[in-house]
Amino acid sequence: MSSPAPRPGRRSLALMLLLTVLGAVLVLTATGRTWAEGVVTGTAGGRLDVSATGSRLTGLPGGLALAGMAASVAVFAVRGRTRAAVGVLMLLAGLGVVAAAVTGATDTAGLDTEAAGRLALAGAHAEHVTHTLWPWVAAAGGVLLALAGAVTVRAGRDWPAMGARYEAPARRTAPAPRAARPVDSAAELWKALDRGEDPTR
Repeated sequence: MSSPAPRPGRRSLALMLLLTVLGAVLVLTATGRTWAEGVVTGTAGGRLDVSATGSRLTGLPGGLALAGMAASVAVFAVRGRTRAAVGVLMLLAGLGVVAAAVTGATDTAGLDTEAAGRLALAGAHAEHVTHTLWPWVAAAGGVLLALAGAVTVRAGRDWPAMGARYEAPARRTAPAPRAARPVDSAAELWKALDRGEDPTR
């Protein structure tokens, strides 16, 4: 017998998780690589090669990638509109990664700061600055994170949520006290007592 096809909700959930993991891996890998290279001239006329990784130029892509991963986990703990709101946050985090990566792909001020630190000279200026492809790899990861957020907003309502055992136990209401059975007359009360019955129950 053929195994049943996975439900559409579970397929979209798996897609969201895949996009999040791939996007975060791309961003975190890219930010650890060299984004910009250049040459700086020292006070004695010597020339020094300088370079800067993505994390030295800007810490925004890495932080947003981690936030996107945290949001993908939070999806399982919420439902309804709150889940859609988490999806919007993932989408915005991905777009933020793209914007920061594109800015880093053309940034030269960060490399000047790196050169100043290397030479201990505030006015150091990097020349012949070139940029690698790693900022664009980070941007691609940001696109994947944004897509994961869009999938969450669109299909998140169909995804399973955390099991009931993780939820707060429902408050049990105490049963109402049993009303005493009315006694019609004093004579019936004495008769009931003679029979060994409790007329108040």
